[in-house]
Amino acid sequence: MVSSDDIRDLLRDSGWLTVDASELSENDDLYAAGLTSHGSVNLMLALEERFDIEFPEQLLRRRTFESIGAIRNAVAGLLGGTAAA
Repeated sequence: MVSSDDIRDLLRDSGWLTVDASELSENDDLYAAGLTSHGSVNLMLALEERFDIEFPEQLLRRRTFESIGAIRNAVAGLLGGTAAA
């Protein structure tokens, strides 16, 4: 199970955002919050390592990483489970 807090921790630890990840809602645009395409690749790698998953090609798009909720749902789907808020 993946939680939004797990994702916020990775975002906070990475320093890829210009705002504090704890202040972001589920649906806030991470690109508007400072996430770059390079940062999204690094975030994807961190998620893969943390959850022992691999993002398939069809998920390698901006929409997958546009919000905490989108990331949580994608990771939960890859884990075959449900996402937790």
